[in-house]
Amino acid sequence: MTLATPNILTAPERTLRLLSCNILAGASVQRYSDYVTRSVNAVLPGRAKLANLDSLAELLHEFDVVGLQEADAGSLRSGFLNQTRYIAEASGMPYWSHQPNRPMARVAHSANGLLSRIEPSEVIDYPLPGRIKGRGALFVRFGEGTEALVIVIAHLSLGAAARMGQLAFIGELLAPFPHAVLMGDLNTEPSSSEMRQLFSRTALQPPPVATPTFPSWKPRRALDHILTSADIKLDRMWTLPRAFSDHLPLAAEIRLPRSLVQASGAAITDEAAPRT
Repeated sequence: MTLATPNILTAPERTLRLLSCNILAGASVQRYSDYVTRSVNAVLPGRAKLANLDSLAELLHEFDVVGLQEADAGSLRSGFLNQTRYIAEASGMPYWSHQPNRPMARVAHSANGLLSRIEPSEVIDYPLPGRIKGRGALFVRFGEGTEALVIVIAHLSLGAAARMGQLAFIGELLAPFPHAVLMGDLNTEPSSSEMRQLFSRTALQPPPVATPTFPSWKPRRALDHILTSADIKLDRMWTLPRAFSDHLPLAAEIRLPRSLVQASGAAITDEAAPRT
């Protein structure tokens, strides 16, 4: 696919819309009791899961870059369907990648996923540290050198000690790149000690307002995040009202400075995604 070269003179800044979504392998949870009553269905494929993925795909025309967590990489519970690829094709996203993390005897195989209307220059899978293996970070770079835009998609552990080490690792990944975004299900509030450590060691900024995303039916906790470095202006952040799992999807509109649009090259254009 050939992408247009950005017109720097007429477009001094570039607006991108990002979405982070923990999709729970397509399962729908509407109350805590569903974790128990639907436990059998959680490991079996079904039309309801595909319908849920289709509903999400219908909304993605509004976004430029989407990060998925808990997408199934192709196991029994998804009917051996790579859900990242399925959503990419259903939504017309031309670029996609996935990072399988934790296979469980072919019954379940969770993955982080990337969907993009912008062609990445590089995508790297990084396993994250932790006593229990199986967490990962998907490193995505647009452009070249230290002036590139870097987006990391991650799904962190439930334990605070493990998250501390994982965020320290991500901080080291982002250290050479001043223009960065971290997005995903980080399983912790922005005020936690591990998040404060991340903000102190990187150019990432705390969100101006905590946005609750969990549980989806009555959001109380801000566990999902889209964090940006200081030179990337965050115009707005919001949740999608439709719940596709036990987390609400988190959306953000960011504005890239002129210098970053130019440095990132032809990948980032004003025509990347239609607006409605």
